Amino acid sequence: MKFTDGYWLTLPGVQVLRPRDVADVRVDDDSLTVWSSTAPLTTRGDTLNRPLVTVTFSSPLDDVVGVQIEHHTGDVARGPRFEVASGTPDLKITHDEAARVAEVRSGALTAAVRTGGAWGVDFVGDGRVLTSSTPRSIGIVTDAQGSAYVHEQLSLGVGEHVYGLGERFGPFVKNGQSVDIWNADGGTASEQAYKNVPFYLSDAGYGVFVDDPGLVSFEVGTEVVSRTQFSVAGQRLRYYVIYGPTPKEILRKYTALTGRPARLPAWSYGLWLSTSFTTRYDEETVTSFVDGMAERDLPLSVFHFDCFWMREFHWSDFVWDPATFPDPVGMLSRLKARGLRICVWINPYIAQRSRLFDEGKARGYLVTRADGSVWQTDMWQAGMALVDFTNPDASAWFTGYLRELLGQGVDAFKTDFGERIPTDVVWHDGSDPHRMHNYYTHLYNRVVFELLEAERGAGEAVLFARSATAGGQQFPVHWGGDCESTFASMAEELRGGLSLASSGFAYWSHDIGGFEGEPDPAVFKRWVAFGLLSSHSRLHGSDSYRVPWAFDDEAVEVTRLFTHLKHRLMPYLAELGEQAHEQGVPVMRPMVLEFPDDRGTATVDTQYMLGESLLVAPVFSAEGDVDVYVPEGTWTSLLDGSRVSGPRWVRERHDFTSLPLYVRTGTVLPFGARADRPDTDWVDGVTLRLFDLPDGHRSRTRVPSSSGGPAWFTVVREGSTVRVEAEGTTAPWSVRVEAAPGGEPVEAHAAAGVGVLEVVLAGPGS
Repeated sequence: MKFTDGYWLTLPGVQVLRPRDVADVRVDDDSLTVWSSTAPLTTRGDTLNRPLVTVTFSSPLDDVVGVQIEHHTGDVARGPRFEVASGTPDLKITHDEAARVAEVRSGALTAAVRTGGAWGVDFVGDGRVLTSSTPRSIGIVTDAQGSAYVHEQLSLGVGEHVYGLGERFGPFVKNGQSVDIWNADGGTASEQAYKNVPFYLSDAGYGVFVDDPGLVSFEVGTEVVSRTQFSVAGQRLRYYVIYGPTPKEILRKYTALTGRPARLPAWSYGLWLSTSFTTRYDEETVTSFVDGMAERDLPLSVFHFDCFWMREFHWSDFVWDPATFPDPVGMLSRLKARGLRICVWINPYIAQRSRLFDEGKARGYLVTRADGSVWQTDMWQAGMALVDFTNPDASAWFTGYLRELLGQGVDAFKTDFGERIPTDVVWHDGSDPHRMHNYYTHLYNRVVFELLEAERGAGEAVLFARSATAGGQQFPVHWGGDCESTFASMAEELRGGLSLASSGFAYWSHDIGGFEGEPDPAVFKRWVAFGLLSSHSRLHGSDSYRVPWAFDDEAVEVTRLFTHLKHRLMPYLAELGEQAHEQGVPVMRPMVLEFPDDRGTATVDTQYMLGESLLVAPVFSAEGDVDVYVPEGTWTSLLDGSRVSGPRWVRERHDFTSLPLYVRTGTVLPFGARADRPDTDWVDGVTLRLFDLPDGHRSRTRVPSSSGGPAWFTVVREGSTVRVEAEGTTAPWSVRVEAAPGGEPVEAHAAAGVGVLEVVLAGPGS
């Protein structure tokens, strides 16, 4: 929210109080509190009629400093609140009265507060000032209507870039944007977003998390061009500064604060096929799709039933439409006998014709208005109500019906919607309706995810969720929402995914081919390559099917090629999943996340890194022309072995069976033996593909296993000899040293039980 008219003036009717003179300082064991007057204090009389601003500094974790700015503190603190972790940081708090500075040091991050002269706080990481709160940064605001706000403004350095703030489909770099953190069902073509996260990541070595689940307004260089402003309604603002120094370290610490993603089942990485939304379908249609995929050697892992598996006007009642699916249990059994997992669409809304409406109303499980009546709307479903997940009994009631579906053979839920949450309502636990608007999706997805974990076990739960806020990364997977079937929208989706990855979300998917409209074959085929080089891959549309043969024969070929490739990459992808679970580092990564010291990556939003080793540049044109930024080093195409060196931009042309997919110098890439499914024992028959290992290289590569502990491979190059030692496996494995153009790859194979291989390099590849 903007409060000023240019630099000097405020908007009409707006009054702003700012900290001026520090009146008192208190040092406690775990916090520093500073009281500042809002005008100079020259005499005792200046304390009369003089508001104070209270600023408290603390630390929940190493390298994280929390700041709370308060005006009046007598309000009733209503939930909900983000769940923020706390530990025992290496914390030191001091006040040097002679030097007129107080400091809170947490690990390598220090908040240095000036206690004399003009207000100022420097956030210092390893001796370097990262960002600052300046004399005009903090504002206690009253607008023309008498509403109260608090804002902070943290300085932006020259050349500094800001990323994140959730899944946003506009420019990847947020400088120059005003962003409201307010979940909305707005598609992918506007400034609205399904997944709003009050966290931003700076390439200057820090991140900022605003600890408020309500509406947080960010002005990234738009209120003051040299500062990022964030503001909330009320009398209190709390935020955390997180020191990296690298972007990956910032995300590790941010997700330690707000939650790491769960492990995902191996089958979820395979190809998902949907009925689509409003298309006509029954068991015969579904079976024809499954048969068609099998006949064309298109491996399918999950079949998804979208909304109309239930009767129209009844969403959600969790009853299969008897006219369309007269034998749902038998149908699911027949599909599962073919090795498929089953996903069904749900949402948290209860239509008036649903069998659950009267029951939920009678038991008090539906959200109500102040007069006690059930809140209802005709938008989406006639007479639609909303489940109140702040009521534990309502949550148990809702998941009880989902448990019945799991008993029928369902494996996963597409948790759609959760954004259109009213604010003129009363919640069971007394939550503030404005703070609950964004937070509702967190409760919704958590309830469903925890049910799946309870019924299927940890590591077997997976959602396909649309809405989220901070902390929602704990309940994967999320997809990009309703996009058009165009190249422009395909690029929108990628920007949204990169932005979400910069906000702490490790997994992300999108509707291959686009949702709205019917893609032409070129769009579909280009999107297939992109979709199958994403963490999760789903064919889904609105009013048209997405089976590849509906487009042309080449679409079938492209789908087969990239589905097989993804399965062969599973040893690598599974390890990325482990890293996401253990460290909070995303599977799909913005270029700047892997190359923070390369200024050429700072604004790149048309490509990404799949993990640390694979560069993927989707093609956004029918002709196949694509510009790809190649960082320093020699990069080898995984598809055809061609090589390119950086740092530089390269223009290429690719047919529909190709795209820029480059392997980084010095990579040990574990490549699976099987292309037919994702959920195999990845260690058995794995090939370690070695790319341009420099002399003196030494690394350890972990390959997760579904049959026990992981296998570890130690790779050492000394001169012309590469030695590979395996631990934790007795299965056969092999090594392939990729050669330069004109040279043949060098391969060596280890039989079962063999733990060491040596490869002698020869030719141009050496």
